[in-house]
Amino acid sequence: MTSAVVPGQILAAANSHQPGDGTHIYENNILASIVGRSLITPAATKTSKPTVSVSRFDSQQPCSSSIASPNASTGSLPTVGSIVLCRVSRVQQRQLSASILVVNPSPHDILAYTQLTDDDLQFQAVLRKEDIRAYEKDKVVMNDSYRVGDIIRATVISLGDERNYYISTAGNDYGVVVATSEVGNAMVPSSWKEMKDVVTGKGESRKVAKPAGT
Repeated sequence: MTSAVVPGQILAAANSHQPGDGTHIYENNILASIVGRSLITPAATKTSKPTVSVSRFDSQQPCSSSIASPNASTGSLPTVGSIVLCRVSRVQQRQLSASILVVNPSPHDILAYTQLTDDDLQFQAVLRKEDIRAYEKDKVVMNDSYRVGDIIRATVISLGDERNYYISTAGNDYGVVVATSEVGNAMVPSSWKEMKDVVTGKGESRKVAKPAGT
């Protein structure tokens, strides 16, 4: 049986399964390295382990969830306390701007909605420097936390005006869930404050969301 997964999502324990294509091991768990569908291949022998892997979606059928219309991206109106997926569009010294992709997301939503352009999206969000994390707020450096193009998980803390919501990523569950390195490769979490390029292994600073399922 297959299911939609996103980078950083826990697929299985490393002591019960072995990693296959599209996965990596982090803290004794096998995590997805790419967006796609997970697949478990039975063990070949009695002494071996099942293999868990992730394959990319077919380009013609990327996901069972389709985008019916541009403004369907939110599914529902954001309210205070809503969990949102956002794409960072601008980073400044004191705050960043982002487009809300979907409200109260499920794992496959990242794949279904990341291809929307900002012009397609109805709601915009602002993340202020003091709302990035819950500690040492005065030491936050915006570019060490988020970059343009990052997909972040956040929570709505204020309705703001009719187009701009205020969001927060203060908390272990919030932060970057999908990012691309400076050279254009996919990245995977290596710690709560760093992601690594899956090709070069080079690390970049990010405020990383806790992997799903932990």
